[in-house]
Amino acid sequence: MAKPYNINRRTKLADFGVMMLSWEFPPRIIGGIAPHVYELSKALVRMGISVYVVTCDFPGAPDYELVEGVRVYRVDSYKFPTPDFATWTAMMNVNMQTKATEVLASIRDKIHVLHAHDWLVANACIGLKHIFRIPLLATIHSTEHGRRKGIHDDYQRMISSTEAWLTREAWRVVCCSSYMAQEVKNALFVPDDRIDVIPNGINTLPFEVAYDREAFRSRYARPAEKLVLYVGRFVHEKGVSLLVEAVPKVLHNIDARFVMVGEGYMKDTLIKRVDEMGVAHKVHIPGFLDTDTVRLLFRTADVCVIPSLYEPFGIVALEATAARAPIVTTGVGGLGEILEHNESAIVASPTVESLAGAVTKILKDPTYAGSLSQRAYERVMSLYRWDIIADSTRSVYERVINEYRAGIWKP
Repeated sequence: MAKPYNINRRTKLADFGVMMLSWEFPPRIIGGIAPHVYELSKALVRMGISVYVVTCDFPGAPDYELVEGVRVYRVDSYKFPTPDFATWTAMMNVNMQTKATEVLASIRDKIHVLHAHDWLVANACIGLKHIFRIPLLATIHSTEHGRRKGIHDDYQRMISSTEAWLTREAWRVVCCSSYMAQEVKNALFVPDDRIDVIPNGINTLPFEVAYDREAFRSRYARPAEKLVLYVGRFVHEKGVSLLVEAVPKVLHNIDARFVMVGEGYMKDTLIKRVDEMGVAHKVHIPGFLDTDTVRLLFRTADVCVIPSLYEPFGIVALEATAARAPIVTTGVGGLGEILEHNESAIVASPTVESLAGAVTKILKDPTYAGSLSQRAYERVMSLYRWDIIADSTRSVYERVINEYRAGIWKP
């Protein structure tokens, strides 16, 4: 067994390499994992760490490319018919492990840590760990128990069991918030002393490019209309249905146009509901939009609404603050660690009435809204820059490597 960790024995490592596995990486963007892995890997490279990313293919994206120093390998995500998502994920892992094995076989002495991002790549990462005897670090971005408010069927039990398996096999577990760390501890039975809390980060530079605000705004709202923005998946845990129900109540007090960007299983239902309430002319649901357009929407919006019912962290909150957009949020989960009521956002209760009242308050008081967004921006710049996040991550890598070298779990 490895010796107990001794802080006095820890050494700063001058040069080491990391292989990350993630089922999404730009331009393949499903949720928050893609921007996290993209920005973290680039920031680590800037610190002198060699980073290799193995991820899924995407139409038009090359099988291999160098992204600001990050070596990115895209594998066939398995295109044959499968009966369900679980089967597809299993086959994706087979292809991912095959490609990663090829890469590791040629650069074995350059990789010192494997870094898994969520359960979707657990099988491949755990296999690589044992084949090459490389220590494994796992970032758990959310849990099935948290997303579903419990485990209710065998499908969910399979995902939760895979999450638990990954955390057991991992040398250490990284969570994006204290809220998430508590959830991992309770749902997956990971002890406190194996968990590191490292938040997500944000790069503010892409939100500062010059653009014609009025011309862009005219594509989504008339001059007299306030612009209310939602960006996120159309799923229950994001609380988007609460915002839809709040639309008539906001319109009763102020002229506004609601732009709701995203995809998800609830999209058609919500479009139908908007039509039933007679507010379809005031709600625009464009579906998926490219990253540059979404950033400009953040910068243009009079308020960004984050009505989540479950949120391990909330990257959208960092994006909105980087764009200096005033925010209304429910403050659940990790959102409450980023945003503070009446200081950097309005934190509303997860009810239709509370959300509608908070949005109306922001829209009617631009001075108040501006003070909130400015304080939120200052907080982000002091705590959530990627250089800060990468430095914390590097410290965890160094701890894992030092413990590994001090122990006997080596080839």
